[in-house]
Amino acid sequence: MGPCFRRDDSGVYCLTYPSCTSSVPFWKLNVSNPPSLRKSFLSFLAPMLLSNVLQSLFGTINGVYLGQMIGVDALAAASVFFPVMFFFISFVIGLSAGASVMIGQAWGAGEPDRVKAVAGTTMTVTLLLALAIAISGGLFARPLLVALATPPDVLDAAVSYARIMMITMPVTFAFLLLAAMMRGVGDTVTPLVALTVSTIVGLVVTPALIRGWLGLPMLGVASAAIASAVSGVVTLLWLHVHMLRHKHPLAFDTAFLRAMRPNGALLRIVLRLGIPTAIGMVVVSLAELVLLGLVNGFGSDATAAYGAVNQVIGYVQFPAISIAITTSIFGAQAIGRGEPGRVGAIVRTGLEMNLALTGGLVVLGYLFARPLMGFFITDSAVLALAQQLLYIVLWSMVLFGMATVFSGAMRAGGTVWMPLFISTLAIAAVEVPVATLLSRAIGISGIWIAYPVTFATMFLLQMAYYVLVWRKQTIKRLI
Repeated sequence: MGPCFRRDDSGVYCLTYPSCTSSVPFWKLNVSNPPSLRKSFLSFLAPMLLSNVLQSLFGTINGVYLGQMIGVDALAAASVFFPVMFFFISFVIGLSAGASVMIGQAWGAGEPDRVKAVAGTTMTVTLLLALAIAISGGLFARPLLVALATPPDVLDAAVSYARIMMITMPVTFAFLLLAAMMRGVGDTVTPLVALTVSTIVGLVVTPALIRGWLGLPMLGVASAAIASAVSGVVTLLWLHVHMLRHKHPLAFDTAFLRAMRPNGALLRIVLRLGIPTAIGMVVVSLAELVLLGLVNGFGSDATAAYGAVNQVIGYVQFPAISIAITTSIFGAQAIGRGEPGRVGAIVRTGLEMNLALTGGLVVLGYLFARPLMGFFITDSAVLALAQQLLYIVLWSMVLFGMATVFSGAMRAGGTVWMPLFISTLAIAAVEVPVATLLSRAIGISGIWIAYPVTFATMFLLQMAYYVLVWRKQTIKRLI
C-alpha cells in the first residue's frame, strides 16, 4: 500500500508510510476538511515545506561545493544565473498555479477525470515552452550573460553553467509542474520522496565531477549543472514507476497520454489563471535582473555575496511560499466542495503559520548569520559584506509571507489580475527606483534596503484589497 492518512485517537488525520490501518490512499481524502484546520494545515504543509527545503538543498550543496572546492569565482559564476533561472521557471510556476487551482477545485468536487484532463493539457504546453527555452538558451547563453554585465573574470564559467541548465530545462519544468499538480489532489508526500532521491543523487554526482572521481572528467563549474540534470532525469524515472505502481491519480498512464492532447476550453482557463501569475513572476525576475546588474557593478565579490545571501533568504522564504500554496489549495478545494465560507478561516490560519514559522527562521537567521554565510564564502571581506546585507533584508521575509497568503487565497477563487497589479506596482514603482537611487547614494547596501520597503508596500496593499473588496464578492467554481 502507498502513503495514506489514518485517524488517531483524537480524530486527526496522521500520515503513515508505507503502511497504515486505513485502506484509503492519502490523495482520496479531502485534506482541507478534517476536524482541526490548523492540524490539517500542518499535515499538508510539513511535507511540502520539507520538499521545498530539499529542492533548494541541492542548489545550496552545489554552492558549497563550488565555493569551498573551487573558489569564490566559481560561486559568482553560478550566482549570475540565479535570476535568469528564476525568469525561465516563472512561466511554469504560472501554469502550475493555474492548473493546481483547477485541479484542487475539480478534486474537491469529486471529478478525477477532469483532474487528469487539466493535468495533461498543462503538461503538453509546459513541455513545448521548455523545449523552446532549451533551444534558445543553448544558442544565446553568452550574449545573455554579457548583457547582464557579468564580470569578465567569471564570464566563461558562467556561460558554461547557464548553457547546460537551459538545455536541460524540459526536465526541470516537467518535475516542477508535476509536483505542483500533485499538491492539487492533496499529495505533498510523493514530491518529498522524489526530492529526497534527487538530493541524494546530487550529493554524489556533483563532487565526483568537480574532483574527477571514479574516472570522470573534471568539469569545474559545469559540474553543478550536469549533476542537476542527472538528478532530474533519475527522479522523473523514479516518479513514473512509483506513481504507476500506486495508481496515483496523476500517474503517467494511457489515460494521461490521451489527456495530453490539449483541451482548448481547459487550456483557456489555465492560461487565464496562470498567465497573470507568470507575468508577476516575470516582473519579479526582471527586477532581479536589474538589481543583479547593479550588484555586478560593484565587482565579483559583491556578486558572490549576493549569491550567498540569496541562498539563506531562499530557505527563510520556504515557509512563506509553502503556506501561500497551502492556502490556495485548501481554498480551491473548499470552493470546489461548495464551501467558500471556509476561505476566511484558511487565510487566518495561513497568517498565523507564517508568523510562527517564517518569523522563527528569521530569528535563527539573525542569530547564526555569520556561520551561515561561512558555508558559502571563505574570504573574510566578502563574508563581512554578505552578513551585513543579510541583516538588512532578512526581517522583511515575514511581510513577504503575509502578502502571499492574501494573494494565494484570492487566486483560489480565480482572482489573479488585481494581486498581479499590486505586486507589479510594488516592484516597478518601489523596488527598482529605490534600489537604483540608494545604490548611487550609499552603495550596495541601498540595493538591499529596497526589499523591505517593497515587501511592506506589497503586504499593505494585498491585505487592503482582500479585506475591503475580495471577501465581499461572491466566489464561484471555475470548473
